[in-house]
Amino acid sequence: MRGARAVRASAAPFLAFALALFPLARSVEARESASRAPAPPPETTPYVTQPGDSLYNIATRYLHSPDDWKKLASINRVSAPRSLQPGTTLRVPVALLRQDSLSAKVIAANGPVQHAFHDGPLLPVKAGSSLVEGDRVQTGHDGFATLELADGSHIVLPPDTALDLATLRQTALTGATDRVVNLQRGGVSSEVTHATKKDDRFQIRSPSVVAGVRGTQFRVSYDRSNGATAVEVLDGAVGVDADSSAQRAHNRRGVKVASAQSAAPAPGTPLAASEQLVAARHGSLTLAGQPAGAPVALLDAPDLLHPSKVQDDDEVAFDIAPLALARGYRAQIGRDAGLLDMIRDTRSVDPHVSMGALEDGTYFVRISAIDEHGLEGMPAAYAFERRHVALGASAGAIEGSRDFAFRWFTDRNAQNTRFRFVLGTTADLRVPLVDRTDITTGEAVVRDLPKGVYYWTVIAEQFDNGRYYQKASPVQSFRLDW
Repeated sequence: MRGARAVRASAAPFLAFALALFPLARSVEARESASRAPAPPPETTPYVTQPGDSLYNIATRYLHSPDDWKKLASINRVSAPRSLQPGTTLRVPVALLRQDSLSAKVIAANGPVQHAFHDGPLLPVKAGSSLVEGDRVQTGHDGFATLELADGSHIVLPPDTALDLATLRQTALTGATDRVVNLQRGGVSSEVTHATKKDDRFQIRSPSVVAGVRGTQFRVSYDRSNGATAVEVLDGAVGVDADSSAQRAHNRRGVKVASAQSAAPAPGTPLAASEQLVAARHGSLTLAGQPAGAPVALLDAPDLLHPSKVQDDDEVAFDIAPLALARGYRAQIGRDAGLLDMIRDTRSVDPHVSMGALEDGTYFVRISAIDEHGLEGMPAAYAFERRHVALGASAGAIEGSRDFAFRWFTDRNAQNTRFRFVLGTTADLRVPLVDRTDITTGEAVVRDLPKGVYYWTVIAEQFDNGRYYQKASPVQSFRLDW
């Protein structure tokens, strides 16, 4: 009995040890079983053979390497690679398809615009230049550039913007395009042609978000001072995901984040799978290290006061009808209706926006309001005519008389120029003492004026190329004490 107890006692530790090893053994067995499990079949795309096709020329046309014909033969169980029956459907692994390089054309460049390939030296950019994957593009303080991609999509760079053309590729056979732009600073406006392939991808990535689209008009701006990225959607929809690397860095600094973020969506990922889906007329503001900001409605487009006014002063300026919720306004000028050839971009807290001097011609202005979050609202565009006219005027008493002479000149001597001279005793000139029209010279004399304060102006009326224009001088005043 004593021996049996000894045997049972010595067996107890062994049994406990065996039981402890049992979960480990099951874990090892599970891993081995998983490793023996068949791998999921590769994603494939169909190819229907044509007369004269062989696996060799199919691999040469569409695959990474001509030697990949062997993999093609294995997957499709083709025993005669040189002789393929026309009309046969082959399964071609997407992973084997070749990706060809695409380019971007510079269709407009104004002011200081530069580019460099990878870490190479910066060189000037001119309209008509071609850019490729790996190019860096940056605009100066008064620089503008517009890039056109192979499918007709456009990327507009306003001043003080820098971006990298990270990916510009097209997959052979399927035709799917992969375009990724890394925004380093500033902002871009994009008009993306609607995707026709499932795996088409267009993404603009800032250090804090990834914005993906399948055909829309939208803006992305990145503020390096606080790491915030604004996405504003004008048409269509944009999927917004917080950048995972930025969020991990934020976590390392000890800041708790509401939810973990995934990597940038892969080609073919539906927009609905994004962290936030931002629809038309909505925007999203994402702070550095935080989840993607929830969509908010954008401000409506403001109205332009006096839209038909001819811009004839020294500086081009616009008056915008104030919006109650606006905290600022933005005005942009371009040579075309879509503002792809942009030449001015100004922000103002005041609804009166001055844009500086401009050569004569027909232009387009686009205005929008900025809300309390810094999101730019819906835009409105107007055509306007720039026709600078300098109208100088002066007045003085004629020595030795009680006569007063008024003189003026214009630097634009159009045919059939006439002048209208108005003199009154109130600044609004509503009840004029003198209102002379059809003056063809640059002078008018008024005799025997009594003492008092007077106000006057002169208006140049011109017919130029079949159109009527008028330009008024500022209302001036003088006092007579005789």
